Amino acid sequence: MKINYFEDTDTASIHFTDQEVAETREVSENVYLDLDKEGNLVSMTVEHAGEKANIEKFSFERLSKVAS
Repeated sequence: MKINYFEDTDTASIHFTDQEVAETREVSENVYLDLDKEGNLVSMTVEHAGEKANIEKFSFERLSKVAS
């Protein structure tokens, strides 16, 4: 996964795979999903990320699987 934040446009771009984008779907006015030819998620774009997604307080935490 790769996350880019563009301060000049307040846009966050999150890339999940390197697959070629076949279609972009608008989820809401500020959120777009890029899908490959099989409909799998490739990337997500969030416009006005500072305001809409609180990108200023971004963190990442990987949680291990809980044993049953």
